[in-house]
Amino acid sequence: MTDPAPGDPAVATPQSPERSDAIWTVPNALSLLRLLLIPVFIWLLLVEESAGWAFVVLFVSGVTDWLDGKLARWLGQSSKLGALLDPAADRLYVIIIPICFGIREFVPWWLIGLIIGRDVLLFATAPLLRSRGVTALPTLYVGKAATFALMSAFPWLLAGQIDGLVGDITFPIGWAFLLWGVGLYLWSLVLYWIQTVSVIRQMPPATVAG
Repeated sequence: MTDPAPGDPAVATPQSPERSDAIWTVPNALSLLRLLLIPVFIWLLLVEESAGWAFVVLFVSGVTDWLDGKLARWLGQSSKLGALLDPAADRLYVIIIPICFGIREFVPWWLIGLIIGRDVLLFATAPLLRSRGVTALPTLYVGKAATFALMSAFPWLLAGQIDGLVGDITFPIGWAFLLWGVGLYLWSLVLYWIQTVSVIRQMPPATVAG
């Protein structure tokens, strides 16, 4: 998962590695699998109330998230579709999992509000950037670290719902990752907005071809 990030406005639209129009690739299949596992996770956690099996789903999703990017590079299968599927799956997980945790009362709603509110404020910058002809900013590694921490926190917190020694050990680890991730998540938003304001001030409005 990647977040847009602050950087020099002059390089706000960097050259990306060439991507193919291929659809049926191994990385795309893994990204699609992650998307299909979302309703499975919801059903297991909210309907079956099975934290153990929901943990398995999150673990498999995490492995596929790591694999799709690696395989895209190793196999030379970077594609335009994959560039859409992978971040879409990441964003859905970061939003849906906290909501499910809130319903099960694993995590307080105010913390969930911070996570979702951050994404809403991040999306709100898109029209401002487009007004200057900018579609994306360079990757912010603070954002990557934040997403890693959050995606690590979720399975630890689920494992923390298991009675016994396993739950006693994993629950505080999950909370440590969660608080770390939320802090970095909010900090990356501040940096991104600083960069957005810089783009607005330094770049002229984009002209629309008539």
